[in-house]
Formats: sequence, structure tokens, C-alpha cells
Amino acid sequence: MQKIHAAITAVGGYVPEYILTNQELETMVDTTDEWIISRTGIKERRILKGEGKGSSDMAVEAVKRLLAKRPDVKPEDIELLICATTTPDFQFPATANVITDKAGLHNAFGYDVNAACSGFLYALNTGAQFIETGRHKKVIVVGVDKMSSILNYEDRATCIIFGDGAGAVLLEPDTEGYGIIDGVLKSDGAGRAHLHQKAGGSVKPATMETVMNKEHYVYQEGQTVFKFAVKNMADVAAQIMERNNLTSDDVAWLVPHQANKRIIDATSERMGLPEEKVMLNIQRYGNTTNGTLPLCLWDYEKQLKKGDNIVLAAFGGGFTWGATYIKWAYDGEKIGK
Repeated sequence: MQKIHAAITAVGGYVPEYILTNQELETMVDTTDEWIISRTGIKERRILKGEGKGSSDMAVEAVKRLLAKRPDVKPEDIELLICATTTPDFQFPATANVITDKAGLHNAFGYDVNAACSGFLYALNTGAQFIETGRHKKVIVVGVDKMSSILNYEDRATCIIFGDGAGAVLLEPDTEGYGIIDGVLKSDGAGRAHLHQKAGGSVKPATMETVMNKEHYVYQEGQTVFKFAVKNMADVAAQIMERNNLTSDDVAWLVPHQANKRIIDATSERMGLPEEKVMLNIQRYGNTTNGTLPLCLWDYEKQLKKGDNIVLAAFGGGFTWGATYIKWAYDGEKIGK
């Protein structure tokens, strides 16, 4: 019996129209365009505007764009949707459920995964299990965040980094050796002290005091997080190459989490990869948390070739981190945007 892999067979993405530039941020907080670019590589980021708009609205657009590329796949054919998000529409119901309703995926069940910036990798590897076991044949994995909803735009350490956006991939069975080949996923809960949201959960529910104290925003100890991210994201990327006997020549693309250009550079250097093999869009979107990896695949889809060896790597709050090895299943230029 041939081994079944979960292959990515289509990609969709969406970023909001509003562009928040470094120049505009200069008018909001004590920072400069030069300072932001030199430390993060970010020039601008997208922000979702509009009353009542949430993560699901961006995700639905990404899903619709994905399905538009595959007219042979109908909304009712989708059996499962997993949504990786740190900024759900509601505490409950799951944002995945909202997406399936708004996108017309009436035969799909869904649930959310929250592993901060590593969430998309966690969800991707989880979705792959449903394909590999033969349980399902069409699974959509979404990565989406409206980070602007939990940012303090008076805190220059965090508000310069994040943006809003969504990406989605379709997983289908493959028996020719293409698809998700291997994954390494890690977590260390001790890291929660350095990157978290202080209030709004069951430990510290929302009160007038927590709101006034601005405890519902992202809290980050930048230097500590940076050091952990540089080491651990590079470690798992190197590990996935070693255990799959991949050299730098074998790897067509590194798809790194778009948190900081210096972290991306450290990971690619550890893997021995030149810049032209590294997907990069942080300069345009900033850190969209769960959206970064699928948005990279969306941006670069036309350059991907069937058989390309691709390594995805991420690091997130919690701490969480991981890497995934994919053998790409189609020529991107044939499906395109």
C-alpha cells in the first residue's frame, strides 16, 4: 500500500487595504523609520479597519481566493477547517466555525489552534494527520490574526512589529511522494513570562482595572524573546534538514516566520542558504503572527515548482517553535494568483 502524504494543492491570502507606514508611526510614538528598519526590517504593515471586522473576515477572503483557484473543488467538498489564530473573533465560538459559516463550507467541522506565532505550523501538521490516516480528503488550514486589536499604539516596542493578515492552504492526499514529509514541533511553557497578554483569560478576567492598566495588549520582553527565537528557530530548521538528509543545495526555499529580519537571517545562515532561497515579505506586512507562513507561500506561489524541497520554520510566545519539511506538489505558475 502506498504511503499517503498531505499535499498543499492551493494557497490563498488576504491583507487589508489600509497601510500603516513607518512614517505614520513616527507621528504616533517615539520612533523613526530608520530605527524600525534597522532592527526589524519592517517598512509598513496592513491594518484591518471597519466596525465589527475581525479575524474571520480576513480568513474568509483567503479561503475564497484559495477556492477560486480550484474550480473543481466546491465549498461543500471541504470536510475540515483548522484555524490558527491568537486573536479569535470571540472567546467562543471558535473562529473556525465562524469562517465555515461565512465561507459556505457547510459540510466542514472546524476548530481553533492557539500556539501564538507557531500556530500555523501546529495546525498544518495536525491537519496533515487527518489526510494521512485517510479520514478526510480535503482539509483547509488557515493562519490569521488581527494583531492591531491587541496592540498598544503607545508602546513602541510592540506596535511597530505587528500587522494584520490571513493565509490559507488546501490539503489533499498524495501518493507520489509529495506533501508534508516531516515536522518538528516544540514548546516550553516557561517562556510565557516573556511574551504574553496579561489579562483577559481565566487567570485574570477582564475588569475595569485591567482595562485601565492596559493589560489586554501584547507584552513582550524583546531581547529575551529575540535570543530564544534566534537559537530555537535555527535549531529546528537545521534538525529537520539533518534528519531528512537535506543539504543546503537540496533546499529550494526557506519559509521563515516573519518576526524580525535578523532572526530570519540567523536561521538561513544556520541552514547555509543564500538570500535568494529565503521567502521574505516582512518589509510589507510586518509580523502577522499566524498569517506569516501562508502569506509567504501566497506571495511566492508562482515561483514554486513541483518537487521543490521547502522548509517552514517559526517561533512564538509560550514559547512555541517548530519546523516542517514539505515536498511541493505542483507548479505554482499554473495555478497562480
